[in-house]
Amino acid sequence: MSQIRRSSLRKRFHQGLRRMFSRLPKGLRFAVYRRMVDCDPAPSSRLELKVADTQEELDACFRILHDAYVGSGFMKPDPSGLRVTIYHALPTTTTLCAKYDGAVVGTISMVREGVFGFPLQSVFDLEDVRAKGGKIAEISALAVAPAFRKTGGAILFPLMKFMHQYCTQYFDTRHLVIAVNPDKIELYEALLFFKRLKEQTVDNYDFANGAPAVGATLDLEEADETFERAYRGRRDRKNLHHYFFGQDLANIKLPQRRYHTTNDPVMTPELLDHFFNKVVQVFPTLNDVKKALLWSVYRDDAQFRSVLPMLSGGGEDLGRALRQYPRYSIRCPGHLDIRAANDSQLGSFDLEVIEVSAHGFQAECDLDLPLQVDGSVKIELGAQQDGVKNTAHVMARAVRRKDTERGSYYGFRIDEPDRAWRSFVSTLEMATTTKDLAA
Repeated sequence: MSQIRRSSLRKRFHQGLRRMFSRLPKGLRFAVYRRMVDCDPAPSSRLELKVADTQEELDACFRILHDAYVGSGFMKPDPSGLRVTIYHALPTTTTLCAKYDGAVVGTISMVREGVFGFPLQSVFDLEDVRAKGGKIAEISALAVAPAFRKTGGAILFPLMKFMHQYCTQYFDTRHLVIAVNPDKIELYEALLFFKRLKEQTVDNYDFANGAPAVGATLDLEEADETFERAYRGRRDRKNLHHYFFGQDLANIKLPQRRYHTTNDPVMTPELLDHFFNKVVQVFPTLNDVKKALLWSVYRDDAQFRSVLPMLSGGGEDLGRALRQYPRYSIRCPGHLDIRAANDSQLGSFDLEVIEVSAHGFQAECDLDLPLQVDGSVKIELGAQQDGVKNTAHVMARAVRRKDTERGSYYGFRIDEPDRAWRSFVSTLEMATTTKDLAA
């Protein structure tokens, strides 16, 4: 009985402290939050941070996430003991894990826009974020194992740093968006400088079992300067600007990439079948529209057809009718030279190639390109191999232009692809996971 009484007193004491803290001016509260930062610049070598890409790692991530969400009231217990969503099935989602002594102790997922959009866009307006240009990723599924939650951020801060480094260097992401419980939003505002989206609070967020949520966003192109101003003069352990933008962590194992791809699919047919058909009934509960959208991602690979959910009509007709979504996104720097008959230069243009096919590609360009004019295009496809740059040299011409708020996009036609280009496109079409590309 006395133990129950002491527990009740501690609870009331902490509630009283929180009430007093909430009455402080916001600027003072945020300053207190920032003074609580403790980011170890040299974590133990027992800690490893990597992309979760095995059944064992993903199972552990989904199990930690399930228990954290159930404990917070964000989901009802699932018989599987896992929290697995349809977004985890997409190649545009990457799940990171933190491992300590080989065991997964933390996880976070980045959901870049795919065929299902974002979880939070069902209740939050992203119009202003989209208007600024650049790709968006929703930060979701953040959880730390109970035994490591009171370690002063020893798992959380390295995991967040890995997320930031992956998004800026590997995931082709400019904007992060989040939907968090109102009790947590000030931590994101004070420490990471997220700004709230238009809707202040959603009282009933279906993706979190009807819990209230606040939406917020962070522009990664502005974050360096913002963090520098706020953390200027602080020693390294208290300086998140130095930690995120100037500190290297040997614990982070970045994925090895052969080409300039910007996502890391890990779902094999076996993993999809295991997590989304057998362990958790995700695929069978989808409506026909979502089933068809899933087919639009995987239908060109015969290995996946036996594990994808059939439409209620029993056929794949709707899936075939939908636009095919490439499994790999890319961002390959290129250069276009247009010359006259006497070999004098008529124009020189930098390109960013973002989609490819056997006989063409789509590219971004800030300048006006002439249409239907042949030019020489050099495209850097990936990292050096055996000291030789992996580069394609092709003759191509821009055949169409599309102007958007984010810039101009050009469709190019290639008459005679070279060997490097053919190998590049073939590898992207045949690869199942990012490991296949690295081989």
